Amino acid sequence: MTDTQQQARTARPARHTSVPGGSARAVPVAAGETVRIVNTLGHQVADTWAVAVAEGGAALSMSHSRLATGRISPRVGDVLVDDQRQPMLRLVADTTDGGHDTLIAACDPQRYRALGHQGHHANCFENFLSAVAEHGRAPAVVPDALNLFMAVPVAPDGTLSLQPSRAPAGSEVVFEALQDILLVVSACPQDLVPINGAAAAPRQIDLYTD
Repeated sequence: MTDTQQQARTARPARHTSVPGGSARAVPVAAGETVRIVNTLGHQVADTWAVAVAEGGAALSMSHSRLATGRISPRVGDVLVDDQRQPMLRLVADTTDGGHDTLIAACDPQRYRALGHQGHHANCFENFLSAVAEHGRAPAVVPDALNLFMAVPVAPDGTLSLQPSRAPAGSEVVFEALQDILLVVSACPQDLVPINGAAAAPRQIDLYTD
């Protein structure tokens, strides 16, 4: 980002988007802009995707990003890449303890059926599709999400466990977009497994883009 771009960004207020608990929102983020994803009330998992605005529909890829960064969970300074191995997001700040997940699939209708829920349950899979549809997108495949604020420790024997989010109220991550993207965030509706804290009730996430 040039000094002129930085001065212009500082001169204008950040664009604010509120994501109510259990729902999703999609926001355009231009290359060079930053987006703050704030865990406003704490302990809320935020399933996060990025889709290229350019024709071709490249999407942020967890498997490609794990190889690019050499680790399971991103750290400040890491560059996350799309499914064509092109830089898409840089993690520039993180006030959490680094507890973010890149392994677990977004919740979907089958996940809730497997947990014994009867009838429809809000889910991140459908939230993603609804959010991008508002921007004229109809992807054939839902990419794996970057599960911000989600605690999924890996035991020495490789066992995964889903733990309550450790992210306190007001904690945040900041990404710089490295290409023009549509950023999608779902405040995960999961209330049958306590990943969203002991209370499990989905809570608000706030986005600030500048």
